Amino acid sequence: MAMASLPTANAEIMQFFRDWLETFAGHVRDVDYASARPLFHPEVLAFGTHNDVIPGLDQWVSTQWDNVWPKTTDFRFVLDQTSILASSDGTMATVIAPWTSTGYHQDGSPFARPGRATMVFSRHGDGWLCVHSHMSLNRGVPQTSHANRPVKAW
Repeated sequence: MAMASLPTANAEIMQFFRDWLETFAGHVRDVDYASARPLFHPEVLAFGTHNDVIPGLDQWVSTQWDNVWPKTTDFRFVLDQTSILASSDGTMATVIAPWTSTGYHQDGSPFARPGRATMVFSRHGDGWLCVHSHMSLNRGVPQTSHANRPVKAW
């Protein structure tokens, strides 16, 4: 019996999430937590480099975002390697995307800091909110980065 193909998002949903990824990556580069918050459900469940399950946006910002965003630069999703899946009823979507960034050794020298993300979205009104995010570094990438950039907005 042939397996059905993955539920790939239609062109409109794909474009929405490519734009979403670009917007979110810009907030990461700007260390702008305040602008990034509305992209996520307040009760988002997240995994990340520094924690296991993180319940809620406030805890995610304080324990993960604030341990990473000010300490790295150049964060971007690799859009041409991103996959976007969507439920047939248009209420749920999943984005699978590699990303790149620059980390910094204690002496200030830069290193490539690539990783990958899986994000699950739920339709809310006319838009979408991320309800789960799992972002992690690729194997062998140093866990700690030592930049010290200011937070633009909490």
